[in-house]
Amino acid sequence: MKKSTKVMALALAAVMAFGMTGCGGSSSTATTAAATTAAATEAAAAETEAAETEAETEPAAVEATVFKFGTTVNEQDSFQVAAEKFAELVKERTNGAYEIEIYPNGTLGGERDMLESMQIGTLDMGIITSGPFINFSSAMGVLDMPYLFANNEEAYKILDGEIGKELLDTLQDSGLKGLAYAERGFRNLTNSVRPIESASDLEGLTIRIMENDVYTATFQALGVNATPMAWADALTALQQGTVQGQENPVSVIYSYSLWESQKYVTLDRHSYSTAIITMSGELFNSLDADTQQIFLDSAQEAAEYERAWVAAQESDQLQALKDNGMEVIETPDTESFRAAVQSVYDQYTEYADYISRIQAELAN
Repeated sequence: MKKSTKVMALALAAVMAFGMTGCGGSSSTATTAAATTAAATEAAAAETEAAETEAETEPAAVEATVFKFGTTVNEQDSFQVAAEKFAELVKERTNGAYEIEIYPNGTLGGERDMLESMQIGTLDMGIITSGPFINFSSAMGVLDMPYLFANNEEAYKILDGEIGKELLDTLQDSGLKGLAYAERGFRNLTNSVRPIESASDLEGLTIRIMENDVYTATFQALGVNATPMAWADALTALQQGTVQGQENPVSVIYSYSLWESQKYVTLDRHSYSTAIITMSGELFNSLDADTQQIFLDSAQEAAEYERAWVAAQESDQLQALKDNGMEVIETPDTESFRAAVQSVYDQYTEYADYISRIQAELAN
């Protein structure tokens, strides 16, 4: 029986008792009626008190804590796929206590800008390609070394293992928390001038590259006029012809319709580019241990989901490049590229230990 019904029943009992007193007129009946009325009043007061106590102990509705998540790419990009999956998992696993709002298209700044914002706590999180990280942890540059990995499986083995986690930990000194490695993928060359069959064909071309010293050294070794710039600026430069080419995975070439400014694609796969789901270190440290683990696990699962999505899309995307008039060189002379960039390994001796460990791990 509901509380209000119980109270009404007791009150009714009291009225009936009073009525009986008026009809019978005996003193014993009056006494009984008075006692019944007092009991009803007392019971009603107890019910009211219980109801108030229960209301006080009921948990108030929890308002979700919202984190801003930035990317520099459009909503068709694989980064959006990773970000949406991550947001879905975090909301589900925290029972709605945390929500992720995604801001694509460079709304919150370029990649380096976003990392700097995370450092000072004005941005919560984002997904960032590997290039800018060397500016925040020199050790991260090892992952940008040319031809470090032969295929995706090799990359995943290192990134998801001890070495990859160790490298993410090096970001903590810069106030950043690397959660997991999603994927930008193997990077390939495009240009508007001529087909690139071997390393010598690159001589003299002006190529946009990521803002990263290892990339600069790599393309200088290939005889390129390497031009580091943010991706948003690169799109304008390609359209205007102030740069003649760029290097990116097939997914980026496709999602940004680069056939509008680029004629030739060379699948040289010169570097495997990660995409790190990154968080403000201060913000991560402010979370309790259980919530931290939810964020880490959700990021890893979202990264693996995005990798699978990229792999499933690539064949159709490559065909779309051809259908839109791009000439695709699928089997260039990669040995000529490898030979040309050997000087980069000689230059970056600080990565020798990591490279040895990576090679040993891949040999197992």
